[in-house]
Amino acid sequence: MNAARVGVITFPGSLDDRDAARAVRLAGAEPVSLWHADHDLQGVDAVILPGGFSYGDYLRCGAIARFAPIMEQLVPAAKDGLPVLGICNGFQILCESHLLPGALMPNASQHFVCRDQRLRVENTETAWTSEYTKDQEIVVPLKNIDGRFVADEKTIADLEDSGRVVARYLDVNPNGSLNDIAGITNEAGNVVGLMPHPEHAVESLTGPTTDGLGFFTSILKRLVNA
Repeated sequence: MNAARVGVITFPGSLDDRDAARAVRLAGAEPVSLWHADHDLQGVDAVILPGGFSYGDYLRCGAIARFAPIMEQLVPAAKDGLPVLGICNGFQILCESHLLPGALMPNASQHFVCRDQRLRVENTETAWTSEYTKDQEIVVPLKNIDGRFVADEKTIADLEDSGRVVARYLDVNPNGSLNDIAGITNEAGNVVGLMPHPEHAVESLTGPTTDGLGFFTSILKRLVNA
């Protein structure tokens, strides 16, 4: 088949769209630039919502991006099975769009956090994590001010009981997220939100590790075998 095409959406205030596109390319897929004001997903096979501060995080993080024209196409496509990965601000947007439950609140410390973070990958059945082994420990960068994952008790219980916690913080909880949750997935496993930044850990020249590359090779493997 032709190279899998993975769209990367750029919102006003996106910071990591080029990094995400580069990670897609290193994994062997073709990155496709998508603009927030467009109404066309250009027939891509998967989509990444990158990190940053979409629309300046006015109102609250991800609240305005939820209403971007491109999201009118993305939300129903995701519900129909299109693989979607939201990284940091992208995770916030997925929660605001109700593609994932819960919300991302200001860090418990009230400070911006930037560190290399150790994680445990707990769900390897999603479209974005199949290249990892269950409970594999990885190190990827983390950088956020609104990274504290919260939800009501029932939602947290449902996520835990159904194995939908994708990744969990180890050693230290950097932002106060409930149950040390760093990432979650929807019931179908095609939509994943992750607060740390795997796109910044895809080659040794620029990252602390290459541990993040698995998120991008996982989706390539899924699309090639589809």
